[in-house]
Amino acid sequence: MNKEINGVMMQYFEWYLNCNKNLWNTVGKRVEDIAKYGITAIWLPPAYKGCGGEKEVGYGVYDLYDLGEFEQKGSIATKYGTKDEYLLAIKALQQQGIDVYADVVLNHKMGADKLQTIKAVKCDWENRVQENGEEETVEVWTKFTFPGRDHKYSDFEWNWTHFTGIDYNSRTKEVALYKLKNKTWQMNVDGEHGNFDYLMGADIDFDNQEVVDECIKWGKWYLEMTDVDGLRFDAVKHIDAEFMKKFVKQMREKSTRELFCVGEYWNANINELKKYIDMTEGGMSLFDVPLHYNFYHAANSNGEYDMSKILDNTLLKENWGRAVTFVDNHDTQPRTSS
Repeated sequence: MNKEINGVMMQYFEWYLNCNKNLWNTVGKRVEDIAKYGITAIWLPPAYKGCGGEKEVGYGVYDLYDLGEFEQKGSIATKYGTKDEYLLAIKALQQQGIDVYADVVLNHKMGADKLQTIKAVKCDWENRVQENGEEETVEVWTKFTFPGRDHKYSDFEWNWTHFTGIDYNSRTKEVALYKLKNKTWQMNVDGEHGNFDYLMGADIDFDNQEVVDECIKWGKWYLEMTDVDGLRFDAVKHIDAEFMKKFVKQMREKSTRELFCVGEYWNANINELKKYIDMTEGGMSLFDVPLHYNFYHAANSNGEYDMSKILDNTLLKENWGRAVTFVDNHDTQPRTSS
């Protein structure tokens, strides 16, 4: 079971943050002030190298093993700093009694090193289970060799067999939803658009045992390397729930800490959140997206919102022990730079 969070978690980043590769150093210097404000846990942004190098917010994942250590994608540091600075920031926060939650992005990869030529079939964006036309030959960015890391920490190289789909054919320069040869969309995912397995980039195939083994290996390495107190999982509605249940269980067995886990399941339907909690056997909490929308509607009602209904159909009301409440986050902020 996931422990309950009884405190205040702070998201220590936003989408347009201009930190000049210095966020880890900044948070390390401000730990005493953070503690004085009553913050009991910090959610830090994805710490690994993304496809945009030092400009990548973190969700366009390239190399999970590169925490700002290798010359890849045009820089050694990530947008937030180097591996050593990240590890020092974690220790500084923990020494002030502040738990550190890492942002884990396992749904997809982006920025592959090589093209591969394979067969694929187009699927309808609005109904992903519907195939449009026959199989065709495509050229796709699905080969990840991580030459800058040169197999340190892991010699695993990703290829098209490790993915279910992708959204760009380099041969024709066409953007479309391609399901790769002999692949099926994961079934234990959200049912929006018929099947919401695919989100972006090269969609990771959790029916592939090599993928499962490598992701679990990485997770254990990450916990050993960072000793974080918890994990925030990105885009879990698009990831096979059976894999997530197994991953969380094995991470808890590996961790020296209680390891709080929270998932981002972006759906305003409380029944979908309750279903996911059941499917993962209560192994993780979820952000209370229905409550976020209630807050939004209340704030935009010109004073006409019935506040007695603010908790209706929310996770806080239906399963408070698995609810992580929030008003806004990096995904809901206006898409204009401040």
